[in-house]
Amino acid sequence: MVDVVSQPLKISFGTCGKRRSHTPDYLAVTRHGVWLIDVRPEPLIKESDRESFAAAAEVAVVCGWRYAVAARWREHAFAGLDAMASRRRLRSDPLRLRPVLLAEAGGGRRFGELAAATGCEPVARAQLLHLLWSRQLGVDLASPLQDRSLVLPAGETAR
Repeated sequence: MVDVVSQPLKISFGTCGKRRSHTPDYLAVTRHGVWLIDVRPEPLIKESDRESFAAAAEVAVVCGWRYAVAARWREHAFAGLDAMASRRRLRSDPLRLRPVLLAEAGGGRRFGELAAATGCEPVARAQLLHLLWSRQLGVDLASPLQDRSLVLPAGETAR
Protein backbone atom coordinates (compact mmCIF):
# COMPACT_ATOMS: atom_id res chain seq x y z
CA MET A 1 0.00 0.00 0.00
CA VAL A 2 1.40 3.36 -0.99
CA ASP A 3 -1.41 5.67 0.14
CA VAL A 4 -5.07 5.61 1.18
CA VAL A 5 -7.46 8.56 1.04
CA SER A 6 -10.82 8.51 2.81
CA GLN A 7 -13.81 9.88 0.88
CA PRO A 8 -11.63 11.04 -2.02
CA LEU A 9 -14.25 12.53 -4.34
CA LYS A 10 -17.94 13.20 -4.88
CA ILE A 11 -19.59 11.77 -7.98
CA SER A 12 -22.68 13.43 -9.48
CA PHE A 13 -24.75 11.37 -11.88
CA GLY A 14 -28.22 11.11 -13.38
CA THR A 15 -30.56 8.16 -12.92
CA CYS A 16 -34.26 7.75 -13.69
CA GLY A 17 -34.57 11.43 -14.60
CA LYS A 18 -33.07 12.82 -11.38
CA ARG A 19 -29.63 13.92 -10.21
CA ARG A 20 -27.86 12.02 -7.47
CA SER A 21 -24.47 12.10 -5.86
CA HIS A 22 -22.23 9.53 -4.21
CA THR A 23 -19.00 9.72 -2.26
CA PRO A 24 -16.94 6.50 -2.44
CA ASP A 25 -15.31 5.47 0.82
CA TYR A 26 -11.64 5.08 -0.17
CA LEU A 27 -9.09 5.57 -2.88
CA ALA A 28 -6.13 3.24 -2.38
CA VAL A 29 -2.91 3.70 -4.30
CA THR A 30 -0.95 0.44 -4.39
CA ARG A 31 2.19 -0.71 -6.18
CA HIS A 32 -0.13 -2.60 -8.53
CA GLY A 33 -2.62 0.12 -9.35
CA VAL A 34 -5.27 2.45 -7.95
CA TRP A 35 -8.48 1.17 -6.36
CA LEU A 36 -11.69 3.10 -5.73
CA ILE A 37 -13.48 1.28 -2.90
CA ASP A 38 -16.95 1.42 -1.37
CA VAL A 39 -17.66 -0.31 1.93
CA ARG A 40 -21.19 -1.42 2.79
CA PRO A 41 -22.34 -4.53 4.70
CA GLU A 42 -24.08 -6.82 2.22
CA PRO A 43 -27.43 -6.93 4.06
CA LEU A 44 -27.62 -3.10 3.99
CA ILE A 45 -27.11 -2.66 0.24
CA LYS A 46 -30.23 -1.15 -1.34
CA GLU A 47 -31.10 -0.60 -5.00
CA SER A 48 -30.05 3.07 -4.76
CA ASP A 49 -26.66 1.90 -3.46
CA ARG A 50 -26.29 -0.37 -6.48
CA GLU A 51 -26.88 2.64 -8.74
CA SER A 52 -24.24 4.62 -6.83
CA PHE A 53 -21.77 1.72 -7.04
CA ALA A 54 -22.36 1.47 -10.80
CA ALA A 55 -21.61 5.18 -11.19
CA ALA A 56 -18.44 4.83 -9.10
CA ALA A 57 -17.37 1.83 -11.20
CA GLU A 58 -17.81 3.90 -14.39
CA VAL A 59 -15.69 6.72 -12.96
CA ALA A 60 -12.99 4.20 -12.01
CA VAL A 61 -12.92 2.76 -15.53
CA VAL A 62 -12.63 6.21 -17.10
CA CYS A 63 -9.73 7.05 -14.76
CA GLY A 64 -7.96 3.73 -15.38
CA TRP A 65 -8.56 2.55 -11.81
CA ARG A 66 -10.03 -0.63 -10.41
CA TYR A 67 -13.25 -0.61 -8.39
CA ALA A 68 -14.53 -2.83 -5.59
CA VAL A 69 -17.33 -2.98 -3.07
CA ALA A 70 -16.24 -4.50 0.23
CA ALA A 71 -19.49 -6.03 1.41
CA ARG A 72 -18.44 -8.87 3.71
CA TRP A 73 -15.50 -10.65 5.22
CA ARG A 74 -14.30 -13.94 3.94
CA GLU A 75 -16.10 -16.47 6.13
CA HIS A 76 -12.94 -18.18 7.39
CA ALA A 77 -11.54 -14.87 8.69
CA PHE A 78 -13.97 -14.92 11.62
CA ALA A 79 -12.72 -18.36 12.70
CA GLY A 80 -9.12 -17.11 12.68
CA LEU A 81 -10.04 -13.98 14.64
CA ASP A 82 -12.04 -16.06 17.13
CA ALA A 83 -9.06 -18.36 17.68
CA MET A 84 -6.75 -15.41 18.33
CA ALA A 85 -9.29 -13.61 20.51
CA SER A 86 -9.64 -16.70 22.69
CA ARG A 87 -6.02 -16.17 23.81
CA ARG A 88 -6.03 -12.37 24.00
CA ARG A 89 -5.87 -12.31 27.81
CA LEU A 90 -3.14 -14.93 28.11
CA ARG A 91 -0.97 -13.12 30.67
CA SER A 92 1.51 -15.69 31.84
CA ASP A 93 4.32 -17.37 29.95
CA PRO A 94 5.81 -19.72 32.57
CA LEU A 95 7.78 -21.70 29.97
CA ARG A 96 9.20 -18.48 28.43
CA LEU A 97 8.00 -19.49 24.97
CA ARG A 98 7.17 -16.00 23.69
CA PRO A 99 10.80 -14.87 23.22
CA VAL A 100 11.56 -18.18 21.49
CA LEU A 101 8.56 -17.87 19.18
CA LEU A 102 9.37 -14.25 18.33
CA ALA A 103 12.97 -15.16 17.51
CA GLU A 104 12.00 -18.25 15.50
CA ALA A 105 9.45 -16.26 13.46
CA GLY A 106 12.16 -13.93 12.13
CA GLY A 107 12.04 -14.05 8.33
CA GLY A 108 8.78 -16.01 8.41
CA ARG A 109 7.90 -19.55 9.47
CA ARG A 110 4.80 -21.71 9.22
CA PHE A 111 2.45 -21.72 12.24
CA GLY A 112 2.82 -25.49 12.78
CA GLU A 113 6.62 -25.36 12.43
CA LEU A 114 6.86 -22.58 15.00
CA ALA A 115 4.76 -24.47 17.51
CA ALA A 116 6.73 -27.70 16.98
CA ALA A 117 10.10 -25.91 17.28
CA THR A 118 9.50 -25.15 20.96
CA GLY A 119 9.24 -28.75 22.17
CA CYS A 120 5.96 -27.86 23.90
CA GLU A 121 3.58 -27.63 20.97
CA PRO A 122 0.16 -27.31 22.70
CA VAL A 123 1.30 -24.45 24.93
CA ALA A 124 3.22 -22.85 22.05
CA ARG A 125 0.05 -22.78 19.94
CA ALA A 126 -1.76 -20.82 22.64
CA GLN A 127 1.18 -18.42 22.93
CA LEU A 128 1.31 -17.99 19.13
CA LEU A 129 -2.38 -17.06 19.06
CA HIS A 130 -1.73 -14.49 21.79
CA LEU A 131 1.24 -13.02 19.89
CA LEU A 132 -0.89 -12.79 16.74
CA TRP A 133 -3.77 -11.12 18.61
CA SER A 134 -1.43 -8.61 20.25
CA ARG A 135 0.15 -7.89 16.84
CA GLN A 136 3.62 -8.89 17.89
CA LEU A 137 3.44 -11.38 15.03
CA GLY A 138 1.41 -11.20 11.83
CA VAL A 139 -0.48 -13.61 9.59
CA ASP A 140 -2.48 -13.13 6.39
CA LEU A 141 -6.15 -13.86 7.07
CA ALA A 142 -6.94 -13.98 3.35
CA SER A 143 -6.55 -17.74 3.82
CA PRO A 144 -7.74 -19.88 6.74
CA LEU A 145 -5.47 -19.89 9.81
CA GLN A 146 -3.83 -23.32 9.81
CA ASP A 147 -0.50 -25.06 10.38
CA ARG A 148 0.83 -23.98 6.99
CA SER A 149 -0.07 -20.29 7.50
CA LEU A 150 3.01 -18.10 7.21
CA VAL A 151 3.71 -16.20 10.44
CA LEU A 152 5.88 -13.09 10.20
CA PRO A 153 7.27 -10.59 12.69
CA ALA A 154 5.03 -7.55 13.04
CA GLY A 155 5.52 -5.05 10.26
CA GLU A 156 6.98 -7.50 7.73
CA THR A 157 5.09 -8.42 4.58
CA ALA A 158 5.08 -11.67 2.65
CA ARG A 159 6.83 -11.58 -0.71
